[in-house]
Amino acid sequence: MKQGESAEYRPVEQLGLGEIEALRLILRGGSVIDWRRLDFQQPEEVDRFLALNLLDLADPRDEARLRAILAQAVEYLRGAFGYRVAAPVAEPSDLRELFLLASGAVEPRKYRRIACVVLKCMHVVHHVEARELLFRTPIPEAAISEMVDRRVMAEAKRMAHLGFPVVEFSGSVKTRSSLITKLLSKRESVAAQVFDRVRYRIVTARPDQVAPVVCHLASTLFPFNYVVPGQTQNSLLKFRQIVGLHPRADELVAQLQAPLELEAGDTAPFNEFSAEGYKVLNFVVDLPVRIDGFLKAPASPSEDLGRVVFSLVEFQVLDAATARANETGEASHERYKKRQVKQVLRRLSRGLVVPKKAPGPKKRKRRG
Repeated sequence: MKQGESAEYRPVEQLGLGEIEALRLILRGGSVIDWRRLDFQQPEEVDRFLALNLLDLADPRDEARLRAILAQAVEYLRGAFGYRVAAPVAEPSDLRELFLLASGAVEPRKYRRIACVVLKCMHVVHHVEARELLFRTPIPEAAISEMVDRRVMAEAKRMAHLGFPVVEFSGSVKTRSSLITKLLSKRESVAAQVFDRVRYRIVTARPDQVAPVVCHLASTLFPFNYVVPGQTQNSLLKFRQIVGLHPRADELVAQLQAPLELEAGDTAPFNEFSAEGYKVLNFVVDLPVRIDGFLKAPASPSEDLGRVVFSLVEFQVLDAATARANETGEASHERYKKRQVKQVLRRLSRGLVVPKKAPGPKKRKRRG
């Protein structure tokens, strides 16, 4: 199966190179900007991938929007670095050809590298302008969260119908109190962003089912290119072991974009409030959201920023046995919250006198 394709549950042994690469990106919290190629072989695969980004080339406005993003990327590369961007890349007759060129799937193959560079710039331009669109549009955060939840839970329902080995798929939104505590506990002097305000917890029946479920989500729910770099906490899965389960392990390893030893030099983000034995895969996605109903028609094509914005969503994926172990002893959520609150009180009271708790009503002594 290729990137952007939808299918029923398939174990690791049936995953293709593109899926393995996407899984690696998620597990290590990497960035698609560091990629050197894509893995699309047919135009239909590109269509499915664009659909994950909530874009449809059959829609004239979406097609025009993508061409405007492409033009900005090409202009940037030519102006900032003097890149010679060939016409087949800068002005393809079919935008899907750009993705196929970046995959080395069509001729001329000599344009694969520049096609990749252009797509990386398009990725950033689209993201920046989507942020600008969100800033300009009067839309309640709760409305975006509701749209996100509908999309995620629709996929959860579909997975259940297909018989996926998922024993729990639930969502939650942090309360105002939890948000304040989270921000106060962060070490950064300016804690401006909370990545897990909206979180979905997915529990599989067995440990070996976690990786296939994550791969499935990256082909049916969120585009792998919008996994937020540096925000993955992975103490659950080792990429080397996952690849080792594949019957074509040696072949896949030889085709990876980076050596298998890449993860050895990584230092995974560590949550200081988590217990040593706590295991989980947490990753954050900038999930695309269409906001057509909140938009007015642009005054001119040059002012059109599209109809897609992004919403940060955290996914927590683990197996049932690990989930049970995480709720015992020091690894439990209750102990985690106590450590977090203790740190917040310590930061707030640094150099100050902490007021004592208000006395409660006196207990009446029992008479024997």
